[in-house]
Amino acid sequence: MIKILTIVGARPQFIKAAMISRAIVDYNNRLTPHASPLTEELLHTGQHYDANMSNIFFRQMGIPEPAVNLHAGTGMHGEMTGRMMAAIEKEIINHKPDWVLVYGDTNSTLAGALAAAKLCVPVAHVEAGLRSFNKRMPEEINRILTDHVSSLLFCPTHAAVDNLRKEGITRGVYHVGDVMYDAALVFGEIAARTSTILNDLGLQPGQYHLATVHRAENTDNPDRLQNILNALNALEDPVILPLHPRTKKALETFSLLTPHASLRVVDPLSFIDMVQLEKNARTILTDSGGVQKEAYFHGVPCVTLRDETEWVETVEAGWNQVVGADTERIVAAVRRACPGTPIVEYGEGNTAAEILQIICSATFSFKFE
Repeated sequence: MIKILTIVGARPQFIKAAMISRAIVDYNNRLTPHASPLTEELLHTGQHYDANMSNIFFRQMGIPEPAVNLHAGTGMHGEMTGRMMAAIEKEIINHKPDWVLVYGDTNSTLAGALAAAKLCVPVAHVEAGLRSFNKRMPEEINRILTDHVSSLLFCPTHAAVDNLRKEGITRGVYHVGDVMYDAALVFGEIAARTSTILNDLGLQPGQYHLATVHRAENTDNPDRLQNILNALNALEDPVILPLHPRTKKALETFSLLTPHASLRVVDPLSFIDMVQLEKNARTILTDSGGVQKEAYFHGVPCVTLRDETEWVETVEAGWNQVVGADTERIVAAVRRACPGTPIVEYGEGNTAAEILQIICSATFSFKFE
């Protein structure tokens, strides 16, 4: 038996974990008599503690209930990461996994990777090798350090493989495609069948924009946040803005302007409803790395509200414009946004299954090295 301890704590990780969990069930259902079954236990750090951004994902996406919830979603970066590390270390000792599986670039990712590495438990990092080359971003620090202590590095793009090679990491590196593309295929179909969000909000496909803002570089800077709001208010079509708790707090703290009639602020939505809004938007404006890709997966042009992106292929293919937080640049980018060309390196929708095959193949060699 191969035991995997999966560490999750934030929205994008829930989505990726759902695809791996589904693939584990499928793997075990097709198991040959002499093969080792896979077991998975989910550890939720509680980094996102809003019910609309956490619990509902588990229910909607069929992720197994977490074996542990650390409720560690508050505090400064160092405090939060340290508290998570201490608790995760105890759980690794208790559960004795063969692998600790981490996703992306959050504090939960780094805490899980460091705790496992110090206990000599191999780490598998899904979405390895991404770089913004901006070390002022906490996420950049998290992803670099996680990659350097991981034993298996699952890269979504060839650029990610190249980034690791330049840092001297070549062993255990695999280009597998993007597990988020798996999710787009599965949950896009579910959303089309089950979501009522367009009717609920009185929207017509292709006649509104969708915006998400949550990164500290925007929410913690009142000038940037004001500029983004000014741009959203200047757009002709309605703009739907599901309000992240961090952004809501920033708006209250900075006493920023009241949105115009065209900007509709709504509470955080379920993943299924977000997928339906993404699929049918005219344009998506975001500072989220995951939403940039989701825009491409659903064939919707994207405007990125940051000064750089890890997903350079979306820009090169013409799907994504990186404009920062300048009001005029944002508005101009939305007005010229149009579809780009296909991106082939994200895979064919079977990335989760490929990741599991590699983990199974690597388990024996790691046990006996």
